[in-house]
This record gives sequence, C-alpha cells and structure tokens, in this order.
Amino acid sequence: MTTATRTRRRQYVPPQHGAWAMLLLPYLAGLLIHGFAWPAVPLLGAWIAGYLLSYYVLQAIKTRRLSRFRPQITLYAPVTAALALPVVLARPALWWFAPAYAALLAVNAWFAWRRRERALVNDLASVVQSCLMVPVVAVVAGATPHWPPFAVVLLYFTGTVLFVKTMIRERGSVPYRRASIGYHLAALAAATVIGTFAGLVFAGLLGRAWLLPGRPLTPKQVGFVEIGASVLVLAAAALAG
Repeated sequence: MTTATRTRRRQYVPPQHGAWAMLLLPYLAGLLIHGFAWPAVPLLGAWIAGYLLSYYVLQAIKTRRLSRFRPQITLYAPVTAALALPVVLARPALWWFAPAYAALLAVNAWFAWRRRERALVNDLASVVQSCLMVPVVAVVAGATPHWPPFAVVLLYFTGTVLFVKTMIRERGSVPYRRASIGYHLAALAAATVIGTFAGLVFAGLLGRAWLLPGRPLTPKQVGFVEIGASVLVLAAAALAG
C-alpha cells in the first residue's frame, strides 16, 4: 500500500478501531438469534455507512468547520440513504426506532459541540445506539425482538466503556477503577439471571476489570483482550436468545 493510499484511507476511515466491534457484535448477535432475511444485507451497509457519516458530521460540529469534512459527508450521506431506503420500505416497523436514534444522536451532537466527546454520558449514548441493532435485526428478520440478548450486549459494552477508561484515559484513577469493578459486579449478577453461560462470561469480564488496570498494557493489547471478550459475549448473547 502506497503512502498516498494510506493517507487517503485515513481521510475517509475514522481512527476508532473499537467502533468496529460495537458495529458488528450487535448485528451478528441479531443474525444468530433471529436468522437471515435479505434486508439484513443492505442494513449492514447502511449501518456502517451511517456510522462513517455520523463520525464526520460530529467532527464538523466539533471543529465548526463543515468545509473540512464536506467530502466525507457528501460521500457517505447518499450511500447511507440509498442502502437504508430498501430496508425501511421492506420493514416499515423500523421507523419505531427513529425517535430513539434521533435522541441519542442529539446527545452526541451536544457533546461534540461542547468538545466533550470523551465524556462518559456521550460514550454511553453511543453504546445504546449500537446495542439497539439487536432488536433492529430482529425486526428486519420479521421476528419479535428477544430482549435478554440485547441486555447481554448492553451490559458488556457499558462495562467496556468503564474498563477501557481505566486502562487508557483514566489510568491510575481510583474512582474510575472502583466504578468499573462495582459495575461489573452488578453486571455479573444480572447476567447470571439471564443464563449460566452469560454468568460465566461476565465473571471473566469482572476478572479483567479487577486485575488488568495498573498493568503496563498498550492500547493495542487492550484491544486484543476486548476482541476475545467480544467473541465470548457474542456466544452468550446467542445462547440467551
């Protein structure tokens, strides 16, 4: 790959590697639980393009420089619309999710305007957006959403927000570490009610929240830990369905 190609890719692909797990895990959980229907294909494309579009729109809001991000926005906006249109035409019930996504995106926009996009509340709003893809895929499949899998994914990503902060941006913060451990204890209790395997997975997640903060792990190593955790959570969500 040439330097020019790498530079161009960085202009159109956000440097947020963890976002891909948040995009794919709920979608895959929905497919495993509710099965495949043809609108799931354009849905995935619209979901990814919509994330790319929202990232650059929020960057434009944050920097107050729309012109800087106009090429990305003008690329991803029509792609998102073109892919989303056949999905909502085939499954009009998806419009019921529109108010929730609009409210959550408004939260993201407010924090971007205030240049506080790393705020915990903003991260949690993004987590809910991601996890709603589980019932969205159910509607696309023509099925009734199963809420325990949604809860498993939501519990995981909420805990991941806290855990990753204790490993990177809030490394060394005793209050954040206590909050992370406390949350994971509560998540373990909730997951145990959902299912035995989910309880075992969240016991492991509690262990990583308890033992890893303070260790000299790089962001890349933390990412590998979360990849393994995501696979286990996907299996727990599928079994919960």
